[in-house]
Parts: sequence; C-alpha cells; structure tokens
Amino acid sequence: MHAPAAASLKAASVRFGSFTAIDNLSLEIEAGSFYTILGPSGCGKSTMLRLVSDLIPAASGEVSIFGKTTEAARLAREFAFVFQDATLLPWRSALKNVELPLEVGRKRGIELPVGNRSPRELLELVGLKGRENALPHELSGGMRQRVAIARALVCQPKLLLMDEPFGALDEMTRDHLNLQLLEIWRETGTTILFVTHSIAEAVFLGQKVVMLAAHPGRLREVIDIDLPEPRTIPMRDTAEFTRYSARLRELLETC
Repeated sequence: MHAPAAASLKAASVRFGSFTAIDNLSLEIEAGSFYTILGPSGCGKSTMLRLVSDLIPAASGEVSIFGKTTEAARLAREFAFVFQDATLLPWRSALKNVELPLEVGRKRGIELPVGNRSPRELLELVGLKGRENALPHELSGGMRQRVAIARALVCQPKLLLMDEPFGALDEMTRDHLNLQLLEIWRETGTTILFVTHSIAEAVFLGQKVVMLAAHPGRLREVIDIDLPEPRTIPMRDTAEFTRYSARLRELLETC
C-alpha cells in the first residue's frame, strides 16, 4: 500500500465571486520532496498555497494533506507556512518568536507536536547561534526570515509551505539562504512546497518545478530537475542548469 501524498489536489478550483483563480488543478506532492512553483503573475501560485493550508476553501474538487482533510491537518499541525514577510513580533527576541507557537498552544490547552530540536537548536540550525536575544529590528531581512523558518519548524511539520520568502532580499543573501534551506530540507526530511518568481531559484531548489498557467490558474507542466546533489552555486553556470532555465523560460512565455 502506497503512503499518502504530502499534498494532493484533485480537480481543485478556487473562485472569488465570478473570478476563477484556480481551475481544475490536479497535482500530487510526494512526501519528502522539494517542489518549486513557478508561473506568470496572476496564475494562482499563492492561492494554491493558501488552498493547501486551509486558509481558503475549494469551490470544487478535493484537497488533502497526508490523506487528511486540510482542516484536520491544520489542527494536527502537520504543516507550517512561511510568508513573504517574516511577521515577527517586534517586542519578542528571536528565541521568543520561535517559541511563540508552543506558548500559544499551551495557553489554548492544545498539545502541540514538539520536534527533535529545541527552539534554541533550531536557531542554530538556521545559522543564528548567538543571536537568540536579538530583537527583530536588530536583525537583517535575511536573518528575520531565518527566524521565521525556525519558528515554522518548531512543531516539526511534515509539510512546509513557503510563499516567496526570499523575494525581497538581495541576490547574495538569497543565494546563502537557498543553500541553507536545502541543508535544512536534507536534515529534517520535511516536504517543501516553495513559490518563487525566479527561474534560477526554481531550478536550483526544486526536485520538480510545477509550472502554472494563468487566466485562469491551471497546471501547465511538471518538470523533473535532475541535477547533482548537494547543489552548489557554481552549478548555475553549467550547461545542464542553463538548459532547464531555458526550458522554463520558454514555458513561461507561452503561459
């Protein structure tokens, strides 16, 4: 018997009034994999993540996470969401921000799953050892996003949803965080679904790239990315990387 997919969408559609944001989308996300999502503006990339995370309902079709409804998976804390902005509480230190989900759960009488790593160890995992007591305004944009990632991992989610978390960062910082995220993925075994507008980032991070088409948002193609592991920044200069990028650019131009 096959294990259930990390996320499964079957003929899923999302509508806002008379506007169809996503139409008849079917996709299986394999457990333990790293998928990147690419597509033109307005194709429903962020909407797809919000659909999977139970933030918006499907107008039709089915969505499940590890064989459960999205609501059941949300209540069981089987997934976590990292947004474009780190959304840290400015009066709490980096460590206290990471501990926040555990505190909220205790106050509500909810027994949250606790990962193998403590909040302090997670900050070390994302490269912030020694900055545990720093307030958000004392951290760079890249550091704040690392805190947000550590906070998302504190309950050991099986699925991590990331909506263009590095889009506002400079290229050098983004490259560093891309490498760090791949290391976290390898160490934790968490399934990652990552939205980006960058072709290079989609190829560099993804085992598979999900290409969406617009008007309405729908699945165009899923492209397997067969690059050596572990991935390195110089790999972006190889002919193989360039071929994948060119193929995705060609698809984008016709979406």
